[in-house]
Amino acid sequence: MFKKIVSTLLFAGVVVTSSHAGDRLNGAGASFPAPLYYDWAYQYQKDTKNRVNYQSIGSGGGIKQISNRIVDFGASDKPLKSKKLAKKRLLQFPAVIGSIVVALNIPGVKDEALKLKNSVVADIFAGKITKWNDSAISNDNKNLKLPDEKIIVVHRSDGSGTTYNFTYYLNGSSQNWKENFGIGKTIDWATGIGGKGNEGVANLIKQTPYTIGYIENAYKEKNRLSAATLQTASGKWVQAREENFKAAAKYASWTKEDNFYAMLSLQQGDTSYPIVAATFILLPKEKTAKNRKVIAFYDYAFKNGDKAAKKLGYISLPEATKDMIRQYWAEKIK
Repeated sequence: MFKKIVSTLLFAGVVVTSSHAGDRLNGAGASFPAPLYYDWAYQYQKDTKNRVNYQSIGSGGGIKQISNRIVDFGASDKPLKSKKLAKKRLLQFPAVIGSIVVALNIPGVKDEALKLKNSVVADIFAGKITKWNDSAISNDNKNLKLPDEKIIVVHRSDGSGTTYNFTYYLNGSSQNWKENFGIGKTIDWATGIGGKGNEGVANLIKQTPYTIGYIENAYKEKNRLSAATLQTASGKWVQAREENFKAAAKYASWTKEDNFYAMLSLQQGDTSYPIVAATFILLPKEKTAKNRKVIAFYDYAFKNGDKAAKKLGYISLPEATKDMIRQYWAEKIK
């Protein structure tokens, strides 16, 4: 028998009991935050003996599994609006902020060397620009010798919050994209090959020359891939770096009343990286006892996980946002 361990978290006037040693939580969903959730779960088990299993199956899968009450918590990079949350009887809060980079594999082209206008990125993924030495690309990269090779687009093959946030960015960057493709977890792509999860897209880019795709920054760093320099919403060139992710993230406007719904791409500011996104946790309203165990894990992560987040290339939530989430828990989970 494990020794009974009871740890309590006191916030907003409510005491939340974590669980007994050896308890196990099951979550599934977004691949975007998966590297960080694995790290948090490992440290949590070391410190509390409580186990958190997380399956990286994509945001679409996470929403589906929590809606059907298959897992204890779902994870999605696509936030759900309050009306949909009410219909599915779900609660929602953000866990961490990340960024999506336009990763590429052009032999001889180093990280951050290639500049791509946001409208050009949209035209590449729309199949309008098909060669790496197209004038739309070469005019902004006169210092690079770009190959006369076909561009191989790599996109997600599964329902994906990363796709949702990336297409939100494309939708705001190109009238052609807005009219013909729009925003979604899945898209009827005009061109390219599909990979499952951020993992699958990153592996295809790494293994295949002349590819371009979109992945969470942690996967770019882990696989030592190159990323394009993009534009801010105001048209300034900006690189995929922590300080520029933070510059965009600071404009997030969270409210408990709206269940923290927010889109963070194409924010104002001359140094704001254009594709930044929060990732969210979904809980079933009626499962109070299990929800207390889930929020005990995330409260632990909020208190102890910022260093891991930074190391893996994520942006931790501001302390004020964490406190707002604790208030939300106290109001919703009783």
